[in-house]
Order: sequence, then structure tokens, then C-alpha cells
Amino acid sequence: MENLNVFQQVQAQIKDACDLLGLDNNYYEILKTPQRAMEVAVPVRMDDGSVKTFIGYRSQHNTANGPAKGGIRFHPDVSFDEVKTLSMWMTFKCAVIGLPYGGGKGGIIVDPSKLSKNELERLARGFVRRLGDFIGPEIDIPAPDVNTNPQIMAWMVDEFNAMKGYNNPGVITGKPVLIGGSLGRTEATGSGVVITTREACKAMGIDLKGAKVAVHGYGNVGSYAGLYLQELGAKVVAAFDLGGGAYNADGMDAVALINYVKSNRTVKGFAGTESITPEELFALDVDVLVLAALENTITMENQHLIKAKIVSEGANGPITADAHKKISERGIVVIPDILCNAGGVTVSYFEWVQNLQNYYWSVEEVNEKLERNMVNAFNALWNMGKEKKVDLRTAAYLVAIRRVADAMKLYGWV
Repeated sequence: MENLNVFQQVQAQIKDACDLLGLDNNYYEILKTPQRAMEVAVPVRMDDGSVKTFIGYRSQHNTANGPAKGGIRFHPDVSFDEVKTLSMWMTFKCAVIGLPYGGGKGGIIVDPSKLSKNELERLARGFVRRLGDFIGPEIDIPAPDVNTNPQIMAWMVDEFNAMKGYNNPGVITGKPVLIGGSLGRTEATGSGVVITTREACKAMGIDLKGAKVAVHGYGNVGSYAGLYLQELGAKVVAAFDLGGGAYNADGMDAVALINYVKSNRTVKGFAGTESITPEELFALDVDVLVLAALENTITMENQHLIKAKIVSEGANGPITADAHKKISERGIVVIPDILCNAGGVTVSYFEWVQNLQNYYWSVEEVNEKLERNMVNAFNALWNMGKEKKVDLRTAAYLVAIRRVADAMKLYGWV
């Protein structure tokens, strides 16, 4: 039976990397579990006058390289194990890209679509009050994630400011630009997916002009990835989201598709396309498959369907460990999530730096710095993979854990 417990999966990945690096077990003992993880109960006064309590979590994995950093998600399936795992991935994502952060993550068990705007605001503010002194610009910097957005971040910053008695724009990233957000943040994750995909195509001798792309998960990340890949000459032939799928062998116009989704909230039914299931999308003979939905999208049950030359992990943990092994054995290059979707946290870092300096950059400056960071990180992984003769995910963990381990050793933690 395949192990789908993501917390145990990431622990196994850490152990394998520690062993490959020749690190003693003390490093693994520190890295295998978060430094701090908390569960909080957030009572919310509902519009009808009743009180409902929501359960929320925040995990801070490792702060050897800097304060914890990571998003907050609102989703009915949020679990403590998921939040802890995502905080661990964030540690390594920040280390891979060279950011002075450790990993954090948070979540609340809630279906936000069932809350009014006022209830959502009260929930967001209540969560910040419960986190209290455990977050801050020098401690732990949250950000948007699944089902959260700049407006929710604005409420959270305002609540934190009220608690502290002064303005703290650097406590949370992903804010509206008007109150200290960074230009270029909205599209940053999708942009990072495209930069790393482009670099992988270069390394493998694949011409992106005319390359076929399928995108699973057509939200913020997937839609920007499709748009920017189209701008590089690729054709988006298939897309899938919660409402269904759309397929056109000759390609779909990414701009028109984004506009269609804004009006219809799904790609299904887009003009000139036929309906497609996830299984049919995975089985398409494409050059690039972008996975931009949720964890465990590809498992041992469906991994055999994949025919793409490159799989770009726009989501966190979209391929299980066992499935990844099988895919890699078939010669398919997987660009791992901790590099591929690190564009978002990179521009979040830029936002934090701008907040601390109180000096703000142009979108051109943001994109130029993002490009440089992502290309350098990809090259480090590609070279590590060639040197150690390992796949890119293993290479990513080797690069990241080496950087975190070196910091822990300098501090005297081991």
C-alpha cells in the first residue's frame, strides 16, 4: 500500500538527503520535525449571532537561516500533518533559492465559500490574535496560500498593528500594493514555474517554440504559467480545474482562456475545446505537464499515464514519493516543487525587504531579480544532479539541506 502521509514522506526525503550528504544522525534528528507547531481554536461571531469555533494551525520548522516564512490556507481538508509538512518544504524551498528564511506554514479548517465577507474578516483577525507573539517581521512572516488573498492579508496586518500599537508592514507578505505589497507578486509563482521550465528545456535541448503544454490546476499559478509559456512560443493544449477540463490539440489562447475563467469560474466549455478528464490530460503526449493543483495529484495509481518529457511542480507535493520514483525511472524530468514554485516566496522576500527599507521597487526590478534568483537556483540543482547522478528532487534536497546544516553547525546546534 502506497504511503500517502505527506509528513512521513518528507521525513523520508530528509533522511535520504542527510545520508547522501554523509551527515550524522544529529542533523536528521533536528530536521525531522518542526521547532514549534501549534493548534489554536478561533471563535467567530457569525452573522446570525451564533458563535462557531474554527481550528487553525501554525508550524515553524527550522529558523537556522532566518525567520519562518510561509502561507496561510483556508480549506476544509487542512490538517496538522499537512501544515507541518508544508512548513518543512518551505525551509528547503527558501534554502534552495538562497533566501534568509526558515520554513513556516499555517491553515484553518474552513470552507471560506460558506462564510460571508464579514465572517471571513472576523476569522482572519481572530487567527492573528491567537498567533499573538508567535509571528512578526523577525519571527515568522505569513503570506497568502490556498483560498486566501491580499484582502485577507490586509485584515491580518491591521489586526497585528492594533495588537502592537504601530505599523508593521513586514509581518505579512502578499499584501495589496497600496499598503506595502510588492509589484509582481500576483504572477510570481507562475513566472517562477515558467523560468525553471524554460531552463530545463534549454538543458534538455527542447525547443519551447511549438512545444505542447498541459496544465492541471488552472488557478493563479496554472493560468500565469500557461500565459507565460505561450509568450515563449509554447501551445497550451489542455487545462483542468475543479469545474472540469478543456482540450484542443491545436492549442488554446491563454489570454482568452483566462478571461473565460474569470466569467465562468472553470475552463470547461471554453470555445473550440472538448471536455477532458484528469486521467486523459495526464496521458497526453505533451512536452510539459504543469501540476498546479494540490498534493498527491499523481500517485502510483495514475503515474503510468504520464507521457510528458518535463513535469513542472507548480503545486506543493503534487507527486507522491513512490510515483516520483517510477516517473523518474522512465526518464521524465520532474522540476521539484521546492524550486519550481519558489517564485512566490522569492517575491514575498522582496516585499519583506522593501517593507523593512520602506523603499519600493519597479515591477521591472522585481522581475529582473526573480529571473536571476531562479536561474541561479536551477543551475545549482542541475549541476548537483549531474555531479551526484541523482534526479532534480534529490538534488534540491541535497543543496537545501547542505545550506541549512551548515547554518545549524555554525550556530552550534549540532
